[in-house]
Parts: sequence; C-alpha cells; structure tokens
Amino acid sequence: MRGIVLVCGTNVPQLPGVDADRVVRVPHRPGKSDVDVMLAKAGTGAAGDGWNPGADVIVAGEDADLAAVVLRLLRRDRLGSTSVGYLPTRRGSAFAELWQLPVEPAAALQLAGGGKVDPVPLIRDDVGGVLLGLGSIHRVTGIAYCDDEVVLRGKAHRIDVQPDTAGGAGLTVRVQHGRLRKQIVSHRGRAFSLGCDLASPVLDGVGRERPTERWTWYRHTEDLRLVRA
Repeated sequence: MRGIVLVCGTNVPQLPGVDADRVVRVPHRPGKSDVDVMLAKAGTGAAGDGWNPGADVIVAGEDADLAAVVLRLLRRDRLGSTSVGYLPTRRGSAFAELWQLPVEPAAALQLAGGGKVDPVPLIRDDVGGVLLGLGSIHRVTGIAYCDDEVVLRGKAHRIDVQPDTAGGAGLTVRVQHGRLRKQIVSHRGRAFSLGCDLASPVLDGVGRERPTERWTWYRHTEDLRLVRA
C-alpha cells in the first residue's frame, strides 16, 4: 500500500498489512487543521493507473468523514491529482452502496489499496460543501427544479439527491410526494435547486444546523478520482 489511511473518529477498523506510519488518527468529520498537513504525506498523480495502483488517501470512517476529507481536497485544488479510497466503518453507507464498494473491512482495504481509479461525479452545494452519497430534505413545501424542469410545486414528503451512477449530467433527484414508494418520481440533470418554507437539508447523514429557504446541489467541474475498479 502506497497511500495514507485517515482513520476518522473512534471506530477503528482492523488494518492488516498496513504500516503504522501510514495510519493517521483524525476526529470525526475532520477539518482543515486535521487534514491539510496530512495531504502532504500523500502521493499524487499516478495512483491507480495500473502501474502504481491504490489510492493516495484512504478514508476509514463514515460518509460524512469522507465528505469532509474530499472538501479539503477541493479547497486545496487537489481533486485532479489525488486519488481516494474508502473503508466504511458503519453499516448503511449510501456512498458505498451507490458505487458498489465493499463494506467488509478486509475487502474494502484491499480494493482501496490496490485498485484503479474510476472517476465519479462530485456534487457541490451553494454554501461551499460537497455531497458524496445522499442528500435529503424532508417534509418540504416549495418549488424545485432539476435543471429547467419543475420537479416540485407544492408539498413533498421527501426529496433525495445523489450522484448519477449511469453516466448522466451529474445527479439524480427523487421526489416522494407521499409515504408510499409508488409516489416517487425520478429526474436526472446537472443541478437541483429549491425555494421553500424553512427546511433543513441532510448531507451524508448530517443535518444542517440552520434551516434554509433556498438550497442548490450541482455537479462540480472536476470529478472525484475514486479507486473502485
């Protein structure tokens, strides 16, 4: 294994075969002071190209931890030169399910440490954050668009937004009008925007502290260099 492993929080997985000097303990949802200095230890550029397989940075943690690390890559303009692997430490990872990543620790570590890069869409929001696996807004009243298409005018039980796995413009939007699954309508596009009564978006399992009347998710111009092949 050539990259570093950022172990987020207190749920420490088994890391067989990983040198201790490659493992860095950081807090849950690490910030600038936790991540940026460690990025200097990570390789760049050629990871996952077949000749030099594996991720530059492997995140062991929850989806929100992965999002926090990817945000630092974005802020430091390292998305295009840094490959990322993921070792989920909790069941129910929307990101792992979305991109069909293994959730068993040994298998996840093997893929992240020896796989190839297969870029995936990176979703941003209009307040400077990123969305990796699943964004949700519950019990919302307002008007929402997917690109130029009106996808909601009135009330919805729930709206889910995720990166598009099918090679589309960037994201998928699912609007659930009632409690039954048959009342879900799906849309695909590059951007989702919402104007509504006060609502609190949930990003990768973490609710936004301050409710908002407007929210936007959109595809970033650079993809995430995910090791998943």
